[in-house]
Order: sequence, then structure tokens, then C-alpha cells
Amino acid sequence: MDEIIEHSEFGARKENKETILITGSSGLIGFSLIERLSKKYRVVGLDRLGPPYPPLQAECVNFDITDEKAIDAAMERIRYGYGSKIASVIHLAAYYDFGTKDSPKYQEINVKGTEKFLRQLQDFEVGQFIFSSSNLIYKPTEPGTKLNENCPVEANWGYPESKIQTEDLIKEHSINFPSVFLRIAGVYTDYGHSIPILQQIKRIYEKQLLGHFYSGDVNHGDVFVHLEDVVNAIENSVERRQEIPDQMAFNIGEPTSPTYQELQDTIGNLIHGKDWETYEIPKPLAKAGAWTRDLVGDPFIKPWMIDRSGAHYELDVSRAKEHLDWEPKHRVMDTLPKMITGLKENPDQWYAKNNLEK
Repeated sequence: MDEIIEHSEFGARKENKETILITGSSGLIGFSLIERLSKKYRVVGLDRLGPPYPPLQAECVNFDITDEKAIDAAMERIRYGYGSKIASVIHLAAYYDFGTKDSPKYQEINVKGTEKFLRQLQDFEVGQFIFSSSNLIYKPTEPGTKLNENCPVEANWGYPESKIQTEDLIKEHSINFPSVFLRIAGVYTDYGHSIPILQQIKRIYEKQLLGHFYSGDVNHGDVFVHLEDVVNAIENSVERRQEIPDQMAFNIGEPTSPTYQELQDTIGNLIHGKDWETYEIPKPLAKAGAWTRDLVGDPFIKPWMIDRSGAHYELDVSRAKEHLDWEPKHRVMDTLPKMITGLKENPDQWYAKNNLEK
């Protein structure tokens, strides 16, 4: 059957596809998502003016989520060019900073910005609102005990706290379209991109003394998820938007969490050909050291991070498998060799692509 072609209100020819909006469209997830979804949908990227830009498959509309007038202008541009019917809004835009425990931007961008955006969406016919949340909202667990979507939440720093507040805001807001919460683990790619893993690799590659010490339990670990698996989960959420119950949350992460020691030894063997000796140190001593380093430079490890070092997360992803027909196809431990290969082949390029300083 021939594909239907229609003319937009401003005269451009375009395929008669459903419209998808993606905020934070030039980010790591947004960029890949546009490349994937544009094969079936008309995709519009919403992001701040200037580089980096989303792929050419999507129109990029200037979007300042902190300014309601700017949001209104962006949405009017979308209405004019694409109409008022939107199949799915994928809300990825958020503020995240490892350098500070709390920042006014967590409220300004993540919470209040989302509230302003939701108000503007009320005038559109939205089929679904997908919110990218985080596994960090959960109260940490113990090895062998998995976290499902009904487990208690607990945040001890600004980013996960803003995600909890925004989930509550979406649930309580008077919106006339269904919402989905994707609680996404730490995202990585074949080349790296996960800040905690990158810093761990960097310390071991450079044989830093600091890389031998850890202030948490080395037998605890974080949960990760490959970028391709995240894109698959979001795509499946869009495809099944008519079937997913309103306000349902899904864990999006790998079902096994490598311990800090496992990561240390694997990275050490891949780089130096041997296990990497790692010693636990008391938190007060670690805090004092982090505080001192913070005075004389800009180290990655900040004093506030010491309190959450050793927090353990393991995710139960059975709900995503049942409702989204999704489960991860990658494992971070299987991907580490690819990351290290990229580092060894061209260290300067690897550092640059991962925004690391030598």
C-alpha cells in the first residue's frame, strides 16, 4: 500500500505519521531515540538553543523548560507545524550534576519545569506522557534482594529527590492523558559514557593511588543498563501505549548488579593484566580526604558522596518484561572489554569522547 503524504499547514510535504515529542532531544538517550523512532513517527526534538543538536531526522524546536512563555512559544510552533494531536511525549530533559549534592536547578528544571510543561500540554491531545525517572529513588537494598516498583523510596541528595517529587507531581497533576514512569539505571554505551564507570576506569588506567581505596562495602554495587536497551524500552512503551495502565512504573536496568570489587578486578585485568587491589577505608577518613582534595582542586569524589558510597541496588525487571515485552540484551560486565579496547586503541580520543581530562 502506498504511503500517504500530506501537506503541513506551512506548506512542507511530509509523511502522514503520528507525532512524537522528545524533550532533552540532543542528549545521549534523546539523540539515539530520534534515530530509532523517526523510522515510524514524525519526531520533534525540544531542547535548549545551541549545540549539541539532535539528529537531522527531527526538527529541533528551541525549548527553555524554566520559562513558561518559551514553552508556550515552542508548543505553538508544534501546533502550527504538526497539529494538536501527539501520540507520545517522552520527557527526558533534566538537570544532573555529580559535582553538587543539592542545587536550585533540581527544583527549577526537574520539578517546576515539568509542572510548567504539563500545563502547556493540556491544550493538546496527548496519547501518552513518558517520564524518565531513576532507580536512585529507591531505598538501597542488600545483595540478593531485588527492588520492585512498589519498594520504598528514599533520597539523600538532590537528583533522586527531584525525581521522586516529579513523579508525585505527575500523579497528582490534573492531566488528561496517561503517564508512564521509567526508572532507568545508570546508562552506558560500548564506548563508556557512564560517569561512575568512566571514573573507575580512569583511576585504574592512570594507576592512581586513590583507585585502590573505597569508602563503601566493596561487595555492594550499582545497577546499569546499556543505551540500546533503554531505547528499546522507550520504543516498546510507545508501541504499547494503548495497553499500559495509567501511572505505571517500570524498572529499566539489568537484573544483575556487579559489585565494586568485581568492577575493579575486571577493569584491572583488562588494562594491566591482574586483579586490582582494593581496600575499604572508614567513611570519616574518606570524608576528610575528599574535603581536603576539594580545597585544592576539583576532584570527582566530593565529601557528600561518601555517605552514599556502598549503596546497593538490584532491580526486579519482571514488570517490564510482562507489560513492555522488554528485558535487557546487554550486560555491563560483557561490555567492559569493548570500553577498554576503545581506551587502549586511542586514549586521547577515548578521553575526549567521554569528556574526561587527563
